[in-house]
Amino acid sequence: MTDLALQLLIQTLHASDSAATSNLWVLDENLTAADISGVTKRSPVPLTLMCNRFDLQQQLAQNKVECTFSDFDFSKFENNSVDQLFYRVSKEKAVVHHVINQAYRILKPEGKLIIAGYKNEGVKTYIDKANKYLNGGSEKTKGGQSSHLAILSKGTADSSARLDDKDYTSLRELSQTGQSFVSKPGQFGWNKTDKGSEFLIQHLPELLNSLHKQPETLLDLGCGYGYLSLMAASLTPLNKITATDNNAAALVSCEQNLKSTDVEYQVIADNCAQSIRGRFDLILCNPPFHQGFAVENDLTQLFLEQTHKHLHAKGNALFVVNQFIPLERKANDLFEKVRVLAKNSSFTLIHCKR
Repeated sequence: MTDLALQLLIQTLHASDSAATSNLWVLDENLTAADISGVTKRSPVPLTLMCNRFDLQQQLAQNKVECTFSDFDFSKFENNSVDQLFYRVSKEKAVVHHVINQAYRILKPEGKLIIAGYKNEGVKTYIDKANKYLNGGSEKTKGGQSSHLAILSKGTADSSARLDDKDYTSLRELSQTGQSFVSKPGQFGWNKTDKGSEFLIQHLPELLNSLHKQPETLLDLGCGYGYLSLMAASLTPLNKITATDNNAAALVSCEQNLKSTDVEYQVIADNCAQSIRGRFDLILCNPPFHQGFAVENDLTQLFLEQTHKHLHAKGNALFVVNQFIPLERKANDLFEKVRVLAKNSSFTLIHCKR
């Protein structure tokens, strides 16, 4: 499906004044390398790119497009240094508010924030709030299927209109299931424990009690803020934890959480462990089935393939998935033994062995 909001943004970029020498495109989680690569090569102005998805940065690098991977860290940009900031709104409100707040700081006087999205994503509200904060005038465009774009100019900020970004850059304590974690906006389920992950940990002792030898090494595949890693470390005497995720905010949180354990650990930015070497005794995974706003069954297949690649010959893997994800059927093509360890009205817990 064509993203009409993105098309509005690209059209505005192509019409940019070539005198704008400092231009930043903040890439949200919906975009693909195919969306971006051709645009950057045809852009009439020089573009700096920023994203919070490691896979997107890697795909762009393969296409010889440079992009900074970070948790939307604007610290390298000086105040009043950017002519134009292009942004198709993200899924999470705190992320959008953070980008808008930073746009005011880094834009030059009369610099432009070009923001686009769909009505059902809240873009009209974002535009109104940003316009009030930047306080420098606006041009608005409406496209098909309730897509909207606005070009907002930086004037003298109304400080009382600064957007609530939930103190985006700060970690905050999250107490769940009797254990404390830190988390932050910018990652899926940042302010709660995922019910699927809770279901996995609830039944993990059942698997561990059936083993002749307890696992020593763990791969937490799609680690989020590290809930599965920390809970597993409390249930079995691990020697080493390797946690990996595609999302920059998740990596920041997980790194901090794993400092509280005595287990040796490493937190690695990667797309589904594709660059990680070695095999593991235990792999735990609550695979994402969403990429941006879309459902991606191919992600499930990728997680299974990488688990098969990284699992010791006598190792064990546990996946927790929503009922509608056909992981068990897909797993049978790769693993010698596949069984449903537990099931409830929402989730299925699947045990795989090579």
